[in-house]
Amino acid sequence: MLFGDRYARRFAIRLWDGTQVDAAESEAFVLSVNQAGALRTAFTPPLDLNAGRAFTAGLLDVEGDMEAAVDELLHAASRKRTPAATLRIAALLRRLPPAPLPKLREARLKGRRHSLARDRAAIGFHYDQPIEFYRAFLDRELVYSSAYFDDGIERLDEAQRAKIEHSLRKLRLSRGERLLDIGCGWGALVVHAAREFGAYALGVTLSESQYAEAQRRIADLGLSGRASVELWDYRRLPATTFDKIVSIGMVEHVGRAKLPEYFKVAYNLLKPGGLFLNHGIASEDLGGAPSRFMDRFIFPDGELVSVAESLDVAHRAGFEVRDVENLREHYARTLRMWVANLQAHRAAAVAAAGEESYRAWMLYMAGSAQGFRSGRLAVYQSLLAKPGPNGRSAVPLTRRDLYAP
Repeated sequence: MLFGDRYARRFAIRLWDGTQVDAAESEAFVLSVNQAGALRTAFTPPLDLNAGRAFTAGLLDVEGDMEAAVDELLHAASRKRTPAATLRIAALLRRLPPAPLPKLREARLKGRRHSLARDRAAIGFHYDQPIEFYRAFLDRELVYSSAYFDDGIERLDEAQRAKIEHSLRKLRLSRGERLLDIGCGWGALVVHAAREFGAYALGVTLSESQYAEAQRRIADLGLSGRASVELWDYRRLPATTFDKIVSIGMVEHVGRAKLPEYFKVAYNLLKPGGLFLNHGIASEDLGGAPSRFMDRFIFPDGELVSVAESLDVAHRAGFEVRDVENLREHYARTLRMWVANLQAHRAAAVAAAGEESYRAWMLYMAGSAQGFRSGRLAVYQSLLAKPGPNGRSAVPLTRRDLYAP
């Protein structure tokens, strides 16, 4: 009744007592129910939290295609049922014994939402896992955002370098210009901007782990005169101006209520005629509620808005929208590579951060891949200009320079 006519069609089921129900069609995955009460725990509302808890705790397991498993779970959770059918399912679940959950690593933040202190705690919850954990699935430069699969590019390392190159080319970054990277991660873009473009690049992050690694990398490469990273909140940057600003994968942490402040701060930090590249995930499911699993286990206080809402707020802050590109398919492919890497390096990931983090990240990344593939999610690069005197901007008349050798 939970899965309707899709029950055991493209997936097999293995129960705690060894009983197995084979897939009626080609088998995409096996759903292992490891305890008698696992389904009671997983399908007790709220489903978008408790199903994730059950998987993270090991009450449920998936062997095979995790993305296909997310497809089936979302379909089961969204099925239209009559009140009588819903009551019958609830009664059947209550007949199962309870399956108590262990204490899990869930974010329970305190203080005012999106205050400076709470944002620092939220960022620390996600990004201050041991760096060896991230090395288990990211590329060599530790770029934690959508890659860019330009023509002929197949490897993740190359695709992430191509994304950084594509982003800085959009900014028309030139030698000697001052660049600010808001939410700079482990410093890959700052390093590339200084080494390959000859810019003076400053990155800011709230993650102590990212700050330490970025500082180490800059020093090892001898780039301290051109590149730097600071442990600062973008809202508390010293008064100064930059020729160009970039933010890749940070706006998702800002929060809908704080978007006007985010874009106004960037506008004030940018010199007239300068450009701001804002790269962020957007929700295409306009009626969908935020995932409680993601909020508790992965990105506490993260909020996704539509690209239309984001661009409207940017426009109200004074920006002119010059270019918008959706990299949705690129992110689906990136996430599948991360999932494959995490599976291949499971032992290293578990040794670094534990089985619970491994399972939670597997579910989050496979679910995100499903979201980008299906169109529930998108990722947009928006090129925004701060008009200079007489409307001047740094944008050429065509895009030909972006694709020139």
